[in-house]
Amino acid sequence: MRRVVLLGSTGSVGTQAVDVVRRHRDRFRVHGLAAGGSRLSLLAEHVLDLSPDVVAVADRDAEPSFRSAIRAEAERRGLKPADHPHPAVLTGPEGVEELAAGGVDVVLNAIDGALGLASTLAAVRTGNLVALANKESLIVGGDLIRRIAQPGQLIPVDSEHAAIAQCLRSGARGEVHRLVLTATGGPFRGRARTELAAVTPAQALAHPTWSMGPVISINSATLVNKGLEVIEAHLLFDVPFDDIVVMLHPTSEIHSMVEFSDGAVIAQASPPDMRLAIAFGLAFPARLPGVARAFDWTKSYDWRLDPLDDVAFPAVDLARHVGRTGDGAPAVYNAANEICVQRFLAERLPFLDIVDTVARVVGEYQPSTIRDLADLDAVDTWARARATEITDRRTP
Repeated sequence: MRRVVLLGSTGSVGTQAVDVVRRHRDRFRVHGLAAGGSRLSLLAEHVLDLSPDVVAVADRDAEPSFRSAIRAEAERRGLKPADHPHPAVLTGPEGVEELAAGGVDVVLNAIDGALGLASTLAAVRTGNLVALANKESLIVGGDLIRRIAQPGQLIPVDSEHAAIAQCLRSGARGEVHRLVLTATGGPFRGRARTELAAVTPAQALAHPTWSMGPVISINSATLVNKGLEVIEAHLLFDVPFDDIVVMLHPTSEIHSMVEFSDGAVIAQASPPDMRLAIAFGLAFPARLPGVARAFDWTKSYDWRLDPLDDVAFPAVDLARHVGRTGDGAPAVYNAANEICVQRFLAERLPFLDIVDTVARVVGEYQPSTIRDLADLDAVDTWARARATEITDRRTP
């Protein structure tokens, strides 16, 4: 029985992780749950389903409302107070970090934003295995995490990186030639740069495959999201940036590939379902039965792959540059992009200016040694302020 902590249990990845655990109660015992505090009713459902020992809520003032939500959910299920869980409750960001640092077998980190980075650092320092779904942990804090993480301590939960981790089990690390990350290409796949000048927020939000939040939808449209994943792949697998390739694959069935030195290419493929990557992270190195549906091999599949147009979509090459630079540059890329996406969604910045502005901010950044979270905060603050200053001077 593996003892687990689920951070961000009420988000998209977190709710799917809860589903995986529910289906495999013989394999997992949930020690703790954590959430931001905006969906307390759902968190109460998770508590009654999984009976954790501890719950952490990032909102410092949420405990009374959370206790009330548990009582309401228990009453809805016809349970008396003596018959439902009464977990210890931690509040505030430090409470989430305390839960992440508890001694368990695996911590799934599906928290959004900077709070996820602090939790990853806390879990890694304790020696916990970390199933990592929080991008900021590596994009922003990669310099810090790589200093303290032990080999094999971080298990990727992003579908692309989980795919690569599985493919790497087919050969020795010294036999790896390159990694191939797949990307849907977003709503503008196949368009030339000149065709993107007048793109509207509504058009950029209309992803052809996935229904996602506004920021990740825009990041998919600009390919910034894939640039972030290239940086993650380098940090997770220690493969040079020149040996990480991006190929467009609109059906999202080949999740990524590894090419070995003899020319063999190993791919991990499945119908799109994040539960596969989540189960991989929670149960590593084992596989769980019946996690998701398999392919129907009586049908035909089109697994087309096309090269990325780096002129139309320069975000990936820019990500390689900031990844090689290090010393806070990836944090600048991430922070400046978030400001530019906000401006674009508010119709205050043209689509092509998102990545162009990020490149300008990155070009002005003076790399500095990142010693702790305070250094990262300073870099993040500078990048956001500079991106704001530049975009405030522009009109679409």
